[in-house]
Amino acid sequence: MNHNSNTAFSLTTEEIKKLLKSTPEGIKAYIRELRAQIEKLSEIGLALSREKDMDKLLEMILLEAKRIANADGGTLYMMTDDKRLRFAIMMTDSLNFHMGGTSGKEIPFYPVRLYQEDGSPNKSMIAAYVGLTGKTVNIEDAYTAEGFDFSGTKMFDKKTGYRSKSFLTVPLKDHQDEIIGVLQLLNAKDPKTGETISFSKEVQQLVEGLASQAAVAITNKNLMRELQVLFESFIKLIASAIDAKSPYTGGHCERVPIITLMLAEAVNRVDEGPLADVHFTEEEMYELKIAAWLHDCGKVTTPEYVVDKATKLETIYDRIHTVTTRFEVLKRDEEIKYLKRKLKLLSDTTLNDADRQVALKQLKRKYRAKIAQLDNDMAFLEETNIGGEFMSEDKKRRVEKIAKYRWKENGEWKPFLTDNEVYNLNINRGTLTHEERKIINNHIVETIHMLTKLPYPKNLQNVPEFAGGHHERLDGTGYPKGLTRNEMSIQARIMAIADIFEALTARDRPYKKGKTLSQAMRILGFMKNDAHIDPDLFEVFVKEKIYLKYAQENLDPKQIDEVQI
Repeated sequence: MNHNSNTAFSLTTEEIKKLLKSTPEGIKAYIRELRAQIEKLSEIGLALSREKDMDKLLEMILLEAKRIANADGGTLYMMTDDKRLRFAIMMTDSLNFHMGGTSGKEIPFYPVRLYQEDGSPNKSMIAAYVGLTGKTVNIEDAYTAEGFDFSGTKMFDKKTGYRSKSFLTVPLKDHQDEIIGVLQLLNAKDPKTGETISFSKEVQQLVEGLASQAAVAITNKNLMRELQVLFESFIKLIASAIDAKSPYTGGHCERVPIITLMLAEAVNRVDEGPLADVHFTEEEMYELKIAAWLHDCGKVTTPEYVVDKATKLETIYDRIHTVTTRFEVLKRDEEIKYLKRKLKLLSDTTLNDADRQVALKQLKRKYRAKIAQLDNDMAFLEETNIGGEFMSEDKKRRVEKIAKYRWKENGEWKPFLTDNEVYNLNINRGTLTHEERKIINNHIVETIHMLTKLPYPKNLQNVPEFAGGHHERLDGTGYPKGLTRNEMSIQARIMAIADIFEALTARDRPYKKGKTLSQAMRILGFMKNDAHIDPDLFEVFVKEKIYLKYAQENLDPKQIDEVQI
């Protein structure tokens, strides 16, 4: 049994003497073989650094180790956070055995403990010993070796008829010399006879070199994955904070990426027409996803009183309540006038009973008519305050007429509505004034400003452009830059459709109900005709029924109606 932690390529004195006694051809052959192995290690090192899929990476490591050692089998263990060795992949060629890795078959074995239940180190298990000490263990024959427990191996052999003999177990250490895994090879084979032999020192050194490269590759992948998880978590934290800022737009930042990626994936499937040559790589899809999550990050600068403006008269509170109080004052004044006039009629001695009754009926009729008019005006303003898609000129004139009513406050006669209240009640669409809408629209300027300050890696360089272009229109009438179709990326055009469709169908907006699918698609159709959204992308959105797939997962069933294509 040979314990060795040296990973350098070196020869013993006996091996050097043997090599010196060889013929020139033998020495050349040895050098060629050594050079080929080194070149192969360089190639596999490059391949390991490029592989992105962890299962493929681990399988590549084990396969290359088996090739170098001409081993019949092998197991790769990965260290867990609780200091155990998890079976990541197992292979035995002669048994046609392959589990873990890319096989799709889960390994049913429990992880190997590095420490016993009493806390003592588990040095009887060869993999645990290597995981604890960081030393390579090279065993010629498991059945005669001392110091390790091979009872499990012998039971396996008894069941399968296999003969486990030589073992080479090597630690995988990261850049901080921490053990992140263990590579174990089984039964080296003589390339000429196929006979099971021991693992030579040269092979051991090559496998140790591979293990070193493999550990660096695995560590890099783990670090990249952890950084990516941290990055995405931070982005989602920002998005959720924006959504939480207003109960009326909650979920918007979460839902837009869903629609965006659904449409982008559908574009990838197009094989004819103007989008046939458009294909997003995995990296480009990731870049688009990040941009979609961040598309409204500038809203963190938007004042809450604007974001949360649920009605036209809302400021710190909804001023419609103040207006309705004024109506109650007017109704009270009308009642006082009515009662005073009634009392005067009753006390008028110049009238006979018949004339008095007629006059009282006329007075009561006028009073009721006035109260009904005030109630009707109050209901009209309450409805107008909610906001909607369109405010007609007739309704605006009615607001202005009501504004001219007079009411007394603290002994002073005043117009019934202030200029600011008239201005807000006559908002043409929604609940925001022109000035407030500019504040809202400015969020995209802030989004671009914020995102352009971040030091992106190469694969995320376009995030500011994608995220900052979702309010642009193909005809150049959008904002903030007034870009035309040729100046917009296809990713920004995809996000524009996603943003509009989500806003149209959202159920959590205070000033409107979520539109049905047919209503939302009809509006998008008009926007396509008006060159506000991309017609080719809209066609994919329709043909692939992205709207329906999204609706089935995210909308109220009452919103899902038949869409006439």
